[in-house]
Amino acid sequence: MTLAAFRSLPGVVQGLAAAALFGASTPLAKALLGTVPPLLLAGLLYAGSGLGLGAWLLIRRLIGRTTGEASLARPDVPWLAGAVLFGGVLGPALLMLGLAHTPASAASLLLNLESVLTAVLAWVVFRENVDRRVGLGMLAIVVGSGLLSWHSDGPGGLPWGALAVAGACLCWAIDNNLTRPVAGGDPVQIAAIKGGVAGAINIGLAVLAGYRFPHWFPLLATGAVGFVGYGLSLVLFVLALRHLGTARTGAYFSTAPFVGAALALVMFPELPGIRFWIAGLLMALGVWLHLSERHEHEHVHEAIHHDHRHRHDIHHQHDHDFPWDGEEPHSHPHEHEPLFHSHPHYPDLHHRHKH
Repeated sequence: MTLAAFRSLPGVVQGLAAAALFGASTPLAKALLGTVPPLLLAGLLYAGSGLGLGAWLLIRRLIGRTTGEASLARPDVPWLAGAVLFGGVLGPALLMLGLAHTPASAASLLLNLESVLTAVLAWVVFRENVDRRVGLGMLAIVVGSGLLSWHSDGPGGLPWGALAVAGACLCWAIDNNLTRPVAGGDPVQIAAIKGGVAGAINIGLAVLAGYRFPHWFPLLATGAVGFVGYGLSLVLFVLALRHLGTARTGAYFSTAPFVGAALALVMFPELPGIRFWIAGLLMALGVWLHLSERHEHEHVHEAIHHDHRHRHDIHHQHDHDFPWDGEEPHSHPHEHEPLFHSHPHYPDLHHRHKH
């Protein structure tokens, strides 16, 4: 691991943990498709996330536990609304449709496209930096994903299942980039809102379409998978965004399909062919190139005013206009004075500068 990765170790661990939880949820969702229709399943997964995290917030408030996290503000609403639409409504519905027509192991690896599309949007729209190593890693992932989707599973010879999974990846890529500007807020609050709203919308659409709720055991199982694989995973993903930026967090998150594919091969009697293993090796190469990246140069921190959970490190040398008991970490609106220095870094909350 490079020095930059070591200094951002919390973000690395959070990104990998988010990937593991979400990756495991894909084959589990595939198993539930036999008893729950795709659209309703998507709604129940997010409802489980929203209800579980909502209970977490309630318990946290009842016991008076303070986390030092900054609450969401009015300017965050448009970003969060867009993230809910793409990541909580369109993305899960497309994934469930894709899973219905795609082997679970192949679908799990196809989800690597999310990291590629996330990075492309981050580079083009938010101008996050990219170097040759990261670009080559993304290319390896694209080629691997192409190998997995090169088959026919629907009318007209088109891989409809693979295309649906790819569409879900695009929606989540948009979601990831829209979540980036609000990543300084309380991650549990962000994930609870996204899960609750997305779950309600998808369930409402499923009910209007005439679908019925499953029996209590599949219902509870779906909620549990949603809470862990969507809720807790999203909390960790938002935390990783703070340390790594959108493209790098997406790169670490691209390990999720390997967890899903491994679990799928255990759960389902699938015999993957040579393309599956070649694709897996290409994607593993892409992830390694991302993990071994080093980025260091002299850079300027522009003056900025924002609010997020922080400690008084080299980037947070400021006074307080309120009585402070010395407790850290904490959150409050604060000013950053201009700063010029050099050290290994990722495009985190304080390193989103031009190159």
